[in-house]
Amino acid sequence: MSDLRAAVAAGVFGGDDAFRALLQATVETARGIFHAKASSVFLLDEETDELVFEAVAGEGSDTLVGKRFPSSTGVAGWVLVTRQPLVVDDLSKDTRFSRGAAESTGYVPRGLMAVPLLSEDSALGVLEVLDRPQGVPFTLAEMDLLGLFANQAAIALELLRRARRAQAALQGDGELQALARFASLLEDADDEKREAGLALLRALERLL
Repeated sequence: MSDLRAAVAAGVFGGDDAFRALLQATVETARGIFHAKASSVFLLDEETDELVFEAVAGEGSDTLVGKRFPSSTGVAGWVLVTRQPLVVDDLSKDTRFSRGAAESTGYVPRGLMAVPLLSEDSALGVLEVLDRPQGVPFTLAEMDLLGLFANQAAIALELLRRARRAQAALQGDGELQALARFASLLEDADDEKREAGLALLRALERLL
C-alpha cells in the first residue's frame, strides 16, 4: 500500500528536481547570510550507511554533489549520530574533525557550524556552514538561525527521499507505472474529473 501511495505521489508531483532545487536554494542562502566560504547538505543513505553530498554552495559546488563517505566520519557524522548541533571555531584542535575526509573534498575548513536535519524520529542528514571571514567566529545566536534553515532543508530531504523511493517502486512494477501515469493525467483534468480520479485511487489503495 505504501508503494501505491508513493507511485501516485510520483505521478502527481514528478521527479526530484524541485526538491533538489529547494536544497540548493537553502545552502546558497545560508552561505550568503553567514558570509561563509561554503555550505552543504548531506543526506544519510540508510542502505549503505553513508552520508552523501546532496547540495553544495561555494567551495566544492562543482565537484562534491554525489560524493559519499561513511556516516560516522568527522563532524558531520558526530552531528548525525548525536542529533546535536555543533559550533567549532578551530577544527585543527577538535578530535571529531576528519582532516583526511576534508582533504578528499579538496577543501579543508578552519571552522564550521553544523546542525542535524530531523524528521519526526529520524535523522535525515546534516547541514553545514564552513568558514566565516577571518577573525569572525560563529555564535550561538547564529546557531538558532541556522536551525531555521535546517527545518527547511529537512522538509526538502524528506520529500527527496520519498520521490526516490517512488521512482524505485515504479521501475520495478508495471502496475505501479500505470497508476502513476493515471495520477499524472489528473493534473490537467477539470475539477470534477480530478475528484473522481482521486476517489478511484483512494478506493484502489483500500483494496490493495
